[in-house]
Amino acid sequence: MKLGMAQMSMSKDVEKNLEKSLAFCDAAAGCDLLFFPEVQLSPFFAQYEKQDASAYLFRPDAACIDRFKQKCREHHLYLSPNLYLDQGGQAYDTNLFLTPAGELQGMAKMVHIFQAEQFYECDYYTPSDEGFQVFSTPFGRVGIVICFDRHLPESIRTCAAKGADLVIVPTANTKAEPLEMFEWEMRVQAYQNQTFVAMCNRVGKEGGMDFAGESLVIDPWGEVLVKGDATEQLLTCDLDLSLARKAKAERPFLKLRRPEMYE
Repeated sequence: MKLGMAQMSMSKDVEKNLEKSLAFCDAAAGCDLLFFPEVQLSPFFAQYEKQDASAYLFRPDAACIDRFKQKCREHHLYLSPNLYLDQGGQAYDTNLFLTPAGELQGMAKMVHIFQAEQFYECDYYTPSDEGFQVFSTPFGRVGIVICFDRHLPESIRTCAAKGADLVIVPTANTKAEPLEMFEWEMRVQAYQNQTFVAMCNRVGKEGGMDFAGESLVIDPWGEVLVKGDATEQLLTCDLDLSLARKAKAERPFLKLRRPEMYE
């Protein structure tokens, strides 16, 4: 699998963000899967308490989703855009998983909702009632863990237990956060769960936040394969997802779990 990550900046203009996202799709021609940072079509509105973010809330039949589906068909690739999505009157931080045929294979919603300064996410997001999702592809199985979810070790672990060979993580990390720790957090979880982990971050300044970039891809042995800087860029990496299954055979940690002992 050739994986692409669109490390991008966003503005208040939804259409410009969409056009930039679609341009990344064109640049990623030849990739098998492309994904993006968290809430890629909007500014990071969750840095403010209880604002009106309805202008950035999309319905499942939104025209922008059709345009992403068109890019799937045009370039024969899987796409996983992250949108602020309205379902049944509830707002979710959501990744779609679109196939090369331009079909919606499924979606994953953020499970754990954080509330802190500059991350007032409880003011905007409904926690998922469906749990973590893993999708089958011809290359292997792909799980999705959204931003803050990665800090709960059960998140990537659950995807791995469901057979994920790769876990993608759309995120919004700033330069003020402990980025070295965040990298080690992902490396340790990749090693412990014998899975590839890829995290795609925003860049650019928005209000009081300066997004850090440093998107990365980690192999099942915890080694960093690709890492971005703080600029807007397309990062790509060739992955043999069968190596995740090899790592699970070599280090069968998951088979040794005793969930009944963990409460």
